[in-house]
Amino acid sequence: MSGTKPDILWAPHQVDRFVVCDSELSLYHVESTVNSELKAGSLRLSEDSAATLLSINSETPYMKCVAWYLSYDPECLLAVGQANGRVVLTSLGQDHNSKFRDLIGKEFVPKHARQCNTLAWNPLDSNWLAAGLDKHRADFSVLIWDICSKYTPDIVPMEKVRLSVGETETSLLVTKPLYELGQNDACLSLCWLPRDQKLLLAGMHRNLAIFDLRNTSQKMFVNTKAVQGVTVDPYFHDRVASFYEGQVAIWDLRKFEKPVLTLTEQPKPLTKVAWCPTRTGLLATLTRDSNIIRLYDMQHTPTPIGDETEPTIIERSVQPCDNYIASFAWHPTSQNRMIVVTPNRTMSDFTVFERISLAWSPITSLMWACGRHLYECAEEENDNSLEKDIATKMRLRALSRYGLDTEQVWRNHILAGNEDPQLKSLWYTLHYILCQYTEDMDQKSPGNKGSLVYAGIKSIVKSSLGMVESSRHNWSGLDKQSDIQNLNEERILALQLCGWIKKGTDVDVGPFLNSLVQEGEWERAAAVALFNLDIRRAIQILNEGASSGKGDLNLNVVAMALSGYTDEKNSLWREMCSTLRLQLNNPYLCVMFAFLTSEAGSYDGVLYENKVAVRDRVAFACKFLSDSQLNRYIEKLTNEMKEAGNLEGILLTGLTKDGVDLMESYVDRTGDVQTASYCMLQGSPLDVLKDERVQYWIENYRNLLDAWRFWHKRAEFDIHRSKLDPSSKPLAQVFVSCNFCGKSISYSCSTVPHQGRGFSQYGVSGSPTKSKVTSCPGCRKPLPRCALCLINMGTPVSSCPGGSKSDEKVDLSKDKKLAQFNNWFTWCHNCRHGGHAGHMLSWFRDHAECPVSACTCKCMQLDTTGNLVPAETVQP
Repeated sequence: MSGTKPDILWAPHQVDRFVVCDSELSLYHVESTVNSELKAGSLRLSEDSAATLLSINSETPYMKCVAWYLSYDPECLLAVGQANGRVVLTSLGQDHNSKFRDLIGKEFVPKHARQCNTLAWNPLDSNWLAAGLDKHRADFSVLIWDICSKYTPDIVPMEKVRLSVGETETSLLVTKPLYELGQNDACLSLCWLPRDQKLLLAGMHRNLAIFDLRNTSQKMFVNTKAVQGVTVDPYFHDRVASFYEGQVAIWDLRKFEKPVLTLTEQPKPLTKVAWCPTRTGLLATLTRDSNIIRLYDMQHTPTPIGDETEPTIIERSVQPCDNYIASFAWHPTSQNRMIVVTPNRTMSDFTVFERISLAWSPITSLMWACGRHLYECAEEENDNSLEKDIATKMRLRALSRYGLDTEQVWRNHILAGNEDPQLKSLWYTLHYILCQYTEDMDQKSPGNKGSLVYAGIKSIVKSSLGMVESSRHNWSGLDKQSDIQNLNEERILALQLCGWIKKGTDVDVGPFLNSLVQEGEWERAAAVALFNLDIRRAIQILNEGASSGKGDLNLNVVAMALSGYTDEKNSLWREMCSTLRLQLNNPYLCVMFAFLTSEAGSYDGVLYENKVAVRDRVAFACKFLSDSQLNRYIEKLTNEMKEAGNLEGILLTGLTKDGVDLMESYVDRTGDVQTASYCMLQGSPLDVLKDERVQYWIENYRNLLDAWRFWHKRAEFDIHRSKLDPSSKPLAQVFVSCNFCGKSISYSCSTVPHQGRGFSQYGVSGSPTKSKVTSCPGCRKPLPRCALCLINMGTPVSSCPGGSKSDEKVDLSKDKKLAQFNNWFTWCHNCRHGGHAGHMLSWFRDHAECPVSACTCKCMQLDTTGNLVPAETVQP
């Protein structure tokens, strides 16, 4: 505009047109250039849009402000406020509608000439136009014109006519406004309030004022400096923004005493603020000499009672172009789209991209929101190559009651899916520790090994150093002898933990071999038989596996190779087996030949074969290694297990501090806090459960169950935890207190009466199990009554008098035996009304409001989790 930076306006009803205003009015048409070339004379706005100049209007000089007519017809009617206070109606292009042709060129003249600062069309009555003027003595600064009013040529002085530019007919001059407001003041900005046709908000010189045209003598105002650029949020009509210098104030017209929010002050003065017409609560601000537009996203979070808290502001900045921005305008329909203009009339079409908000649910569903669109990430149904996430595994295991089988502890690995050999080893180890040696731990007799069992094989081996000697043993099926360590109590205990032999003095591995054969583990059974110097049994097992149809047919070949075993060191058999054993796929077949071809006392080929189960390698070491060798091997193997986080190492560490270190590595590697929690709960409460890491795993697993809405499973876990760790049972933190004396009345609701008083004093005679307490035991004040049955708190529902009548009214006593929870007393924290839990639940199944008369509180809807259903009860 004249002497100032250009402004820009989108057409309110023509989404492809906008006007640039400075010393003249220029109308542009926007078109897409995605599939077409740039036309001659067009201006590039963005990569996919360009603007073409349609018309120029230079008939209205000295422009200070412009407002586009809000109605559909006529389309290109604009009101121009001039430096002399006049408001001129002009048009861009030829309008053939004769009905509105007379409006073009019409002027609205104030009594005294002064600058027009702002214009605003009424959104409800399109013929009303408000103009804000500078101060002039006792004159009014807010004038509301009716553009369809008749002219008044007889009262227009000649000097006023001379002020007009050009040959303006006196018949087009209007000097009598419809309303005059704001006497002896200046109006810097104004806007109509969309909620009412006759409410106008004006930024006066020292205050914000709300004028009601039904009573122009009164106004509601608040003193403030933030009086410039007043604008109403199109989605929240009670929210208004205004600014002063570099600070923006947000007002709530329902609480107009002070701004509800003041945005961060900018170092430079603001020139424009505007609400986005397509996005809720998005405010754009522009400062002087800046190429950045700041955006403020205001998000309200209503409280359950309905009162709104202070809005949360998300601030961000966008840079539509490199040059300084003179003005900008939001597009009326395209989401987050704006056009900006620079001081040299360079324009840019720009879209503000929404921030992408990711949400990952506890059941591994991934969704994200961008603008008004919500996207869900779905996995391909036929894609089974990806391993399931540990969270999914833990969720499925929780549904199968994994970890809660305390009678047959080894079955927990089956509940986990029977897929992980480490879990199988872990639960078999825990089964032996808990079930086979619980009695030994309880006994106080000398020689008790229960504590050693909990400490693991590492401690068992250390306790027997220097006590074991080796002796020669004959092979079964061969004319050969080998050195085997004599088995003392500690080594027998270690073999029992490894599962090779059963509890007792019998060291026969026959039952263990039979169980392996039944499970189809032919190679492992043959290796264990060979390690026990029974090569004939090993060959027999391999032949059985080959003939069963379930095993590998090559087992016959392996059995044939074993039958040719010779003890000669330089034999061809030994040379070929040493070379070809590494080509075997099964690790147990490899270690069989490694054992037969190894030198006496050197069994590294067996001990360090990582694919062989740890329990088998440890059992082998207990039979063939001396005390010093065994101690070094167990120490080295334990460290490897701890570093790798291998659960098979629990056999070595036991449920001790070393076991916690191993479990920490396992959790760091897999994130399986479920297994860690259940495993560590079996340990000694003093040594293991007090460890901060163990408590951290347990609490995280409890939080996971709550996040999955597995509340029943979490309750089962807490019960299981309290049995194994009595100190974890929380103390009572909440009790029901009397409203008069403040003392606890919880015990008055139990079946045990207050000491020193008979049941007759409580109004009940007969058996103590049918007690009825109707008053506080401390002050004797009456207890609250149930809003439905009108019986005092503390009275069991099953003993309510007048059963038949009560049944007819509330229909609650169909089941003769009610759950104990139905007797509990519950109440709403908002209206303080309540009653028996069973009665309340039954009432709110069919009603939304409180059962108390004249109370309109929607109690159940205030509880954000009241309508949630435990996820484990939902059918898939």
